Parts: sequence; structure tokens; C-alpha cells
Amino acid sequence: MSNESEDRQTQKAAALREEILAKVAEYYRLAHAAKPFTPGESLVHYAGRVFDENELINGVDAVLEFRLTHGRFGREFERKLGAFLGAREVIPVNSGSSANLVAISTLCARQLHNRLMPGDEVITPAVTFPTTLAPIIQNRLVPVLVDCQLGNYNIDVEQLEAAYSPKVRAVFVPHTLGNPVEMDKVVEFAKRHDLFVIEDTCDALGSTYDGKMCGTFGHLGTLSFYPAHHITLGEGGAVYTNSRRLARLARVLRDWGRDCFCGYDNPPDGKCGHRFDWKIDGSDEPYDHRYLFTEIGYNLKSTDLQAAIGVAQLDKLPMFIEKRKQHFHLLYEHLKRYADVLQLPTWSPRSEPSWFAFPITVKPAAKFTRTTLTKYLEAHRIETRFLFAGNILSQPGYRQIDCRVAGDLANSDIVLRRTFFIGVYPGLDAPQIEHVLNTFDKFFGSMRSNA
Repeated sequence: MSNESEDRQTQKAAALREEILAKVAEYYRLAHAAKPFTPGESLVHYAGRVFDENELINGVDAVLEFRLTHGRFGREFERKLGAFLGAREVIPVNSGSSANLVAISTLCARQLHNRLMPGDEVITPAVTFPTTLAPIIQNRLVPVLVDCQLGNYNIDVEQLEAAYSPKVRAVFVPHTLGNPVEMDKVVEFAKRHDLFVIEDTCDALGSTYDGKMCGTFGHLGTLSFYPAHHITLGEGGAVYTNSRRLARLARVLRDWGRDCFCGYDNPPDGKCGHRFDWKIDGSDEPYDHRYLFTEIGYNLKSTDLQAAIGVAQLDKLPMFIEKRKQHFHLLYEHLKRYADVLQLPTWSPRSEPSWFAFPITVKPAAKFTRTTLTKYLEAHRIETRFLFAGNILSQPGYRQIDCRVAGDLANSDIVLRRTFFIGVYPGLDAPQIEHVLNTFDKFFGSMRSNA
């Protein structure tokens, strides 16, 4: 084919691409138009996807390009997310759970000189999402479970010193429901005992403590992009760090344990120019660096299609965060009138939470149970969720794990029995928030009339 013919074909393809993307925007406006809200009939979700035509356009654009694996959208997503977080390195993965697995596994990497070893202990809260705890167990480490604080539902930082033993090598703290842990105390404790710190910020994208992004206090931070979280790629997650060494190891573990660091788009001999200059035991011939495996790794990569959606989501993130804060404070100011029977959320004055949800604990003085209240809300089409696993040791899969419990877990047991949360996500609007508040008022009105 002549150059002229190739140019005409390229121009036609580009024009057709623009036409397709314009049709995608038109499709969005027709297929995804907002439906009217009817109180008591329409469901008030606790979380969900919030998107417009740009996510669909980016997704279709990525499919038309058909790079599929990490490409231009992936590079842009890493850059934009890193700039937002103030993190030097972002390593996308296929889920938040995988992010936690990669983070813990990175600290166990054979090439890390002071790595965690089987039997080492990791301090973490008993109130947690299972896949924050699971990677500790899966890496043959021993979790040291600490109680939570009622109201903020984070690890009780006042119990860290009592939880310490010479076997403790790391602290893994989730910022529960977007509420920042008091990281000054965690960091001071970790420095005193020379510990690694991982922050699970899957619920807390955009939360800050002392004006600094959560996830950037420790050695590694993790994120989830499941549809319930602050931005969504459908599935997806990320590990982030300011340590180039840890980022390098995280990528190795994410990418099959392969040592090659040239990246995805490189010339035949690699960006380094030394692709075939490696030695391996058992062979006198040079070995291809692309097939040199220095860690026992996984394949936990995300796709360029996910990244394309994520790029559009990141543009909306500041608005998402602001709406979450607005919805939270509308709920808080109204529900304060029921503080005699409802434990409302608390947070540090040094923090600025980017709330994932609004947690509530039914106090012992209440004449009703959590079940009574949540069934009433659900009957009025308001979604509720329990605070993850409650005391994780009560969950069937975790009752027999090898662990150490620091003190008692009294508050964690209260969370198991009495705590739930409702939504603050940016897909809610004023009529939905009003319906939620009116439903609480009706519930307490019925309680008074039945007293």
C-alpha cells in the first residue's frame, strides 16, 4: 500500500473514531438519564458509580485502540493520581485487596534487606475488612489484633505500646470509612521501634491528617477502585509510595515476580539496552531479563480500559470529595438530636476526612436494637451496611487463625453487635438526603408513641 493510501485510510479511521465517540456521548444521554426519585419507592443506595459520558468515551476509545494492557491511559492515570496524592510512585493493580496483598508482600520480598520473615508480627485492628488482615496471614506473618475506638472506629492508638513485642516488625492501619487514624502517634511509635507502616486508604482517598494526604505517612499506601469507593474503575486498586525501592519491588511482585524494569513500551533490547546481558545459574548463555524471576509473584495488573475510566473519574474526584463531606455534615447536624441513643461519628480536629460512609452505633440505653432500626430504614428503601467484619475473630474464616490479641476487644464486639452505616456518596441528592432524615424522624416518632 502506498503512503498516500495509508494516509487516507488513517484519516478515515480517525474520522470514524470521532463519529463513534460522539455517538457514545449521545448514547449516554439517552441510556443513563437520571430517573426521578420517589421517596419510599426509589432505593437510596449507600454507594455506587457516579459517571457521565466521559467515562464511556474514554472506555470505548481504549477499546478501539485495543492496547488492553497498560498503555497511554495507564501512564496518564498513574501520573494524575500520583500528583493528587503527592506520591512519587503509583502502582496500579486489579483490586484494593490485591493492593493490600502487594503491599504486605513487598515488605516480605527476598531482595529487601530488612524484610519481614515468617513469624514476624504485624499490629492491625480487629475491626477491619477481611482483605486487610488476610495478606498478613497469607505471608505467614502473625497479626497482633488491637481494639478500635468507638466513634472513629480506627485502631486505638493508645494501645499500640501495650501491643508491642520484640517480634513486631510492622503496623498496618486502615483509615476506617475515610476517618483518618491519628498518624502522628502511629509514626512516632513506629520510629521508636523501627517498624514498617502500611496505610490502607481504600476508604479514604482524599482524607488528610495535619494537612497531609493519608497513605503518605507510612512506607506504603493502598487504594481500592471498586464501585463503592471514591472513584471507580469497575474493579481496580493501587499501591503508592515515595520509596523508589519499594515501588520497584511492588511492581516485580505484581508482574509475576519478573525482575525486568524496562516497563511495557520499550525497544527490542529494552530501555536499559541490556535485556540479554543477564546471567542465571545453570546456563552459560546470556539470559533474557524479561524471563528472569527474582520473587515469587503474582499477576495482579490492571488494564488500560480500567485506567481510561479512571482518568475521567480523577477529573471528578475533588467534586466527589466535597459532596461526601457535605452529605456527611447534613446527616450529622440532623442526627445530633438523637445522640442520647445513637453514637455518632467522631474524628480528630487535626483531620479532614473524605468520608466513605456515615457510621452509627446503637447505644445500650436505646429501647431498640440495630436490627430494629436497620430493618426500618431498609423497609423505607434506604440501604444500610454493617461495619465490615465487626470483630474479625468472630467471623467463621478467622476464628482459628494464628494471632495475638492485645488486651480485650470489647469495642470491637460492640461494633459487631450494634454498628452500621449509611451512605454519603456523591450520587445522592437533596431529595434523597431529606428522605433519609425524615425516615429517622419517623422512626424515633414511632418509638416515642409506642413507649
